[in-house]
Amino acid sequence: MSQTTPCPMCKSAFTYELDNLLACPECGHEWDPNVADDKEQTFVVKDSNGNILQNGDTVVTIKNLPVKGASQSIKAGTKVRNIRLVDSDHNIDCKIDGFGAMALKSEFVKKA
Repeated sequence: MSQTTPCPMCKSAFTYELDNLLACPECGHEWDPNVADDKEQTFVVKDSNGNILQNGDTVVTIKNLPVKGASQSIKAGTKVRNIRLVDSDHNIDCKIDGFGAMALKSEFVKKA
């Protein structure tokens, strides 16, 4: 069995050959390994279950999240609408009712 390259979108090592292309079973990306990709690679953000998140998605928190400077925490099960993905440590920017603008880590949410 020959070595395949990791997926350029989600960096998954579980790629496979599909005719003359390579395919990723995790994100569904297909590409030609013989053609150089000149465009800048976008980063991929996954939720706690491994689902790929996109701008505008709705997510749900999976645990209580303490908020620095606030007397209460964000409760598990809080629905967060219209997220925006950013390339930083806290990779989700959003607005939460009762809290305002927040930055969340994707490992503490799941896609709704």
